[in-house]
Amino acid sequence: MWSVRTDTVNFDGQLIERDILLHLGAVAVIALDDQDRVLLIRQYRHPVAMALFEPPAGLLDIPGEQPQVTAARELAEESGFQAETWRVLVDFLNSPGGSSEGIRVYLARGLTPLVSGRPATGEAEEAFLPRVWVPLAAAKDLVLSGAIGSPSAVCGILAAWAARDAGWASLRPADAPWPVRATLLEQGRVHLA
Repeated sequence: MWSVRTDTVNFDGQLIERDILLHLGAVAVIALDDQDRVLLIRQYRHPVAMALFEPPAGLLDIPGEQPQVTAARELAEESGFQAETWRVLVDFLNSPGGSSEGIRVYLARGLTPLVSGRPATGEAEEAFLPRVWVPLAAAKDLVLSGAIGSPSAVCGILAAWAARDAGWASLRPADAPWPVRATLLEQGRVHLA
């Protein structure tokens, strides 16, 4: 999932060492149903010892798999849904002061349950994650109140709120270029599985 590398950087003639957490990168999915509700999953995150509300998400850990394909797989695995329409909501760097983790958040609409009606996963942890549907306006309020703090949820929900207010006109196609990820890959700043 990640590795640590120490670089020596020349800052105006002074050599300084910096540790970098090289990360695979990830995708997240703001799944919006026809009632304008967002699917959130409550997942325990041990580093912060809390269960957080997050959108379906996952690592870019399959070599050669396109990010939108990863997003569709994660949506199916974690929610039991598939989507007809995919758009890019937002790209962001999760913690650029120490990590190379880039995250792309997709908007998924036209949701239908998988034939099984159950999450398509073999992972016991994912199969029993609590799922809730939250109206987009309420989700936005939960972000602004601090009740939702996971970066992919914060960025994705606020981007969805803004995009909806703009009539969805600002959204990029699902296969839109991801320049920051391309640069990180070129520079060897992505941990490759």
